Amino acid sequence: MNDEQHQQFMRRAITLSRENVSQRNGGPFGAVIVKDGKIIGEGFNRVTASNDPTAHAEVVAIRAACSHINNFDLSGAVIYTSCEPCPMCLSAIYWARLGKIFYANTKTDAANIQFDDDFIYQEIAKAPQARAIPMRQLLRDEAQQAFVDWQHNNKKISY
Repeated sequence: MNDEQHQQFMRRAITLSRENVSQRNGGPFGAVIVKDGKIIGEGFNRVTASNDPTAHAEVVAIRAACSHINNFDLSGAVIYTSCEPCPMCLSAIYWARLGKIFYANTKTDAANIQFDDDFIYQEIAKAPQARAIPMRQLLRDEAQQAFVDWQHNNKKISY
């Protein structure tokens, strides 16, 4: 794709973010997923509209794209997002195997309007016992059986 096409898809993500502000569905974020030059999924932030803290624009777009192609693997697709992805969205992008990320606003721009995710980036780097939300391992030996079952399941779908 050429720059003009990339800009067209980014403008759609920006339009979704602006429409979301005017409709008051959630934060000012929009995302578009494109494969083979066609939009296969769109999303905008729906955190407050759906009372779902995971309903960020990128996650909503990933869900829509996966539903559209009936597959959890978005290899070869590109995401255009109105803002640099937060840690959760970045992780979802990697899990979905998207091939490239284009973003408009930066995480610093987002922090300037009270969407600061730097704390989460810092928390991820810490050892589990040093994080702000206490973490304690419990019943690992019992939980291991599910992993053993998975390893021996010859009908599993790897991802």
